[in-house]
Amino acid sequence: MIDRAVPAPSPESTETDPAPAHASPASEASDASQADLAALAASVRAWGAELGFDAVRIADVDLRHAEAGLLAWLQAGYHGDMDYMANHGTKRARPGELVPGTVRAIVARMPYLPAQGPDDWRGHEQARLDDPATAVISLYARGRDYHKVLRNRLQQLAARIETAIGAFGYRVFTDSAPVMEVALASQGGLGWRGKHTLLLDREGGSMFFLGEILVDIPLPADPATEPHCGQCRRCIDVCPTQAILAPYRLDARRCISYLTIEHKGAIPEALRAPMGNRIYGCDDCQVACPWNKFAHRATLPDFDVRNGFDAPDMVELFEWSEAEFNQRLEGSPIRRIGHERWLRNLAVGLGNGLRSAGVNDPVLAERIRAALMARLDEATPLVREHIEWALGQETSPLPTVLVPLSRERERG
Repeated sequence: MIDRAVPAPSPESTETDPAPAHASPASEASDASQADLAALAASVRAWGAELGFDAVRIADVDLRHAEAGLLAWLQAGYHGDMDYMANHGTKRARPGELVPGTVRAIVARMPYLPAQGPDDWRGHEQARLDDPATAVISLYARGRDYHKVLRNRLQQLAARIETAIGAFGYRVFTDSAPVMEVALASQGGLGWRGKHTLLLDREGGSMFFLGEILVDIPLPADPATEPHCGQCRRCIDVCPTQAILAPYRLDARRCISYLTIEHKGAIPEALRAPMGNRIYGCDDCQVACPWNKFAHRATLPDFDVRNGFDAPDMVELFEWSEAEFNQRLEGSPIRRIGHERWLRNLAVGLGNGLRSAGVNDPVLAERIRAALMARLDEATPLVREHIEWALGQETSPLPTVLVPLSRERERG
């Protein structure tokens, strides 16, 4: 068990009683305490691996260097409707204020790339974007809700620590509280922030979830990782809606993941055509990243593909009733957007499919048209607006300039 009490200094020596050359009892106790903490940190990494995390590190929680960037991002309005991003202000960059007593963060990552799938998964995902009959769902959302999986595993890791040292102060997070996860993970050496703003690692790419345990134990912190993006800008150039305005600067209001998951209202018309058949999330910036040649496969069955989401038929998904939506997506992260936004997203995908199929596949075009018409009369105003737009796409040419930017796009 670690003695977390700080030893009191020994009394000062007098001139007639000079200090001995060997270490004082206090320094020996301090050295022993540091050794115990280092051993505990090593055990934490090993326990994390046993629980399915492919990397666990210890991060210092001083994020003052990231605070100015966060505030500037919020001030620019890039967070869109995600009011929760602004609600806690600077607490996101100050874990010690969020959870008093916090001195370190145990940061962990867990791969989610489905274990079963083609070796050239990046090429496979890219090819699916050209199929107007298929809906594309972000890879992370094809299995079980990651919040539940990671939270459970992090709680187990905390329990192992408690067994080893006794009660301690901690709190578990995974994309569920005002914590700057990427900044913490980067500071702890799990990877570096890529130009698409996601965490990257040379040996693991970016196809992983992040989780944290804020603790009151002064574990030795791991060093940060140097960035390795160099001059590459593939993630910036591939973004369908040009949401990455410049390296490390994302306008969430233009991001397909935001539009299909976080945004509650109508999807801006200028951004509908670029969505293509992406109906929940978007992986384009990750698929394009060269480091994802080294992405790890998931080791937990929780992230196996469910509901045929590796190649789902878009019309069939659009035909799901609300009851069927809730039943089929039990335990899925998709369920939280609700049936209405699910239909909204699919209507956009079907409209884009209708534009393509109207020229190349009249049978598919008729099937899409019939599905849209079948929902039109009973649709909510939100869904109806998107269905009407979709039906109008059969005679609408694809815009030559997909998304006019409201500001000059920065380079570099």
